[in-house]
Amino acid sequence: MIGFPLALLYSNAGEWFIHKYVLHGEGKKRRSFWNFHWHEHHAVVRKTKGLDEAYLKPISPTLNAKTKELLGVIGTALAHAPLLPVAPFFTLGVWYSAANYYYVHRKSHLDPEWARRVVPWHVDHHLGPDQDKNWCVTKPWFDWVMGTRVPYVGTAKEAADMAKTNATPAVPPASNSTEVPVSEGDPAAVPA
Repeated sequence: MIGFPLALLYSNAGEWFIHKYVLHGEGKKRRSFWNFHWHEHHAVVRKTKGLDEAYLKPISPTLNAKTKELLGVIGTALAHAPLLPVAPFFTLGVWYSAANYYYVHRKSHLDPEWARRVVPWHVDHHLGPDQDKNWCVTKPWFDWVMGTRVPYVGTAKEAADMAKTNATPAVPPASNSTEVPVSEGDPAAVPA
């Protein structure tokens, strides 16, 4: 039974590693299979304040961004299937995590207001000043461990950025947030 919580931690570390090194590391290269993540998904989400309508499109044999992401999630789940006989709770935990990742990621980009309330770290990743931080999608656990959790939603920095553009966030951040605000000196590493 310890396998299930271990799988949750393992999967969160996997989210961090794959997002940082595969989807961004390889994804920023134009000729990479993974370029959809940076050149399509991030570009659209940045322009639409979190929305990505690609999630409304059907799965495509032309390997659009949604289809590639879904294939990656299914492939990860299937790669762990041989562990089922020896580590059933771990395997089920990985499968749950894969399905939960897709659900949370999809919902966060179809309902940006929900994302600001429930997964503000993912909004921070896309709309904050540094898109090379806040790698985790479902829970920020491994970002905390690796020191890459940088809050933006609901901070003075976000308010100042909004004031510069006369914009308003889709919805105010949750009032029960325990995040420490970003200091004013944080650099903006990646332009929109």
